[in-house]
Amino acid sequence: MVTIKQLSDHQDQIVTLKGWVYNIRNSKSIHFIEVRDGSGLCQCIVSADDVSEKVFEAAGSLKQESSLEISGKVIKDDRSIGGYELHATDLKVVQIAENYPITPKEHGVEFLMENRHLWLRSRRQWAAMRVRNEIIFAIHTFFQGRGFVQMDSPIFTGNAAEGSTTLFETDYFDEKAYLAQTGQLYGEALAMAHGLIYTFGPTFRAEKSKTRRHLTEFWMIEPEMAYYDLEMNMDLAEDMIKAIVKTVLEKNKAELDILERDTTALENLAEKRFERMTYTEAVDKLKSDETAALLDEMAASREKELADIKKEREEIKKEHGSAKKWRKAQIDQRIKEIGARVDQIEEDLRNIPGWKESARNFEWGNDFGGSDETVLMMQFDVPLIVTHWPAEIKAFYMKRDETDKLALGMDILAPEGYGEIVGGSQREDDLTTLEERIAEEGLDKEVFEWYLDLRRYGSVPHSGYGLGLERTVAWICGLSHVRETIPFPRMLGRLRP
Repeated sequence: MVTIKQLSDHQDQIVTLKGWVYNIRNSKSIHFIEVRDGSGLCQCIVSADDVSEKVFEAAGSLKQESSLEISGKVIKDDRSIGGYELHATDLKVVQIAENYPITPKEHGVEFLMENRHLWLRSRRQWAAMRVRNEIIFAIHTFFQGRGFVQMDSPIFTGNAAEGSTTLFETDYFDEKAYLAQTGQLYGEALAMAHGLIYTFGPTFRAEKSKTRRHLTEFWMIEPEMAYYDLEMNMDLAEDMIKAIVKTVLEKNKAELDILERDTTALENLAEKRFERMTYTEAVDKLKSDETAALLDEMAASREKELADIKKEREEIKKEHGSAKKWRKAQIDQRIKEIGARVDQIEEDLRNIPGWKESARNFEWGNDFGGSDETVLMMQFDVPLIVTHWPAEIKAFYMKRDETDKLALGMDILAPEGYGEIVGGSQREDDLTTLEERIAEEGLDKEVFEWYLDLRRYGSVPHSGYGLGLERTVAWICGLSHVRETIPFPRMLGRLRP
C-alpha cells in the first residue's frame, strides 16, 4: 500500500490509496475527490472516460468521510495539494458515511469540542497534531543526544510539590493520594542515580481557570541534572527550545503552511540569544513609560486595522451576489478570515485598557499574570528568561541567593503572547535549609523524608526545569488556545469525549 506522503516516489506509476473522502465535487462527467489517508491529502480525479460506468457511479455516491480504496496514475501537478494528484482507474467503496456533522461551513467552538473525536480529522487539527508529534520526537532526540536517560515518575503521589490548592485528590486503597502536579521531586532522586535524566509524562493541575493557556491535564518534559547551577540550567533550556524549533521548521513546513503560521520570528531564533533579565528588571520594564506608550500605539493600530478590514468585508459582500462559483468560494473564505481577525482585534481593544492599568500598578513581589506576560513580551521577538524571583512566590525547594530573599528560579516566556513555557530553578541542596522550608510551608515532613534523604546521602548542587508541551505546541503552531494542541483536552467543565 502506498501512502499520500509517498506519492513523490511513484510519479507516473499506478498506485492504490486507502483512506477517506475529505471533500468531493461532482459533475456529469468528472468527480474531484480530495482523499486523506492520515499522511496527507491528495486530489483524485475520476473521469467517466477513464473508468467503468459502475465505478463512476460509485464515486458519485460518496459523501464526506466515506472510506474508500482508489487506484490510479500518479501525476505531478504543482497546483494540487501536495504537488501530486491521482488520475483514477478504479475505486472501491469501503463504507458510505452518514451525513457528517462537521461540514465546510463555520462551526462554533463548543460544537467542535463536543465533536473533538471527529474534529481531529480536519486539516488544521491534523497539522497541529503532526507538529506535536515532531516536537516530542525532537525533545527525545535532543536529550538522548546529550547523554540524558529517560525515566518515568509516578502519577499517584503522596505529597504536593507545587502547592496543595491545585491538587486532584483521590482515594488510594483507603489512603489519601494525589494526581501528580510534576515529576520533579522524583526526577531529583533519579538524577542522583544517573546524573542526567528527563521525565516525560502527564501532569495534573486543579486550577479553576478557563484561560486559553490552561488545561487540567497536560504533558511535561522535566530534565534534572546533577552538578548544574542556574546558568547551566538556562543554557540547556535555551538550547533545547532552539533545537525543537529548528526541527519543526525543517520537518513540518507543509503543516505550518496549513496552519498559516508566519515563521519569520521562529526562523530568527537560531541566530539570536534569548533575552535574560531579573524579575526586578522585568517589573521595572512592565511599569515603564515605554510600555504604556507601546500599548497606546497598539490600540491606535488595532483601531485602524479594524476599520480597514470591516470596510473590506462590506466591499466583498457586495461582490458576492454576482460572483462566479469559484470566486464566491474565495469570498466566503476571506469573510471567515476577516471574522476571526475582527474577533481578535475587538478582544485586544477590550483588553488593552486593563493591560495598561495592570502594568502601571504592578507591585514588586507579585507573580506575573497572563496579561503581564503578554504585555512584557510585546517588546521582544525572542523568548525572555526571567530569573531571581521573590522567594515568597516560588516553591520551597528552590535554592535562594545570598540575600535569602530571591529564589534562583527561571521562567521562560514565549513571544507573541504565549506566556510561560518553561519554569525551573536551581534546587536547594542543603538538608537543614530544606527542613526549615518544609516547616515554614506547614508541610508534613514525614511524607518528604525520602526527598530529604537526597540531601543526607551525597547531596550536590543540581537544577532542573519543566517544559509545558501544549503551550510550546501552541506557540510554535501559532494557535490561539491550548485546547487545539492535545488530542482530547481536559479543561474546567470538559471531560468528554
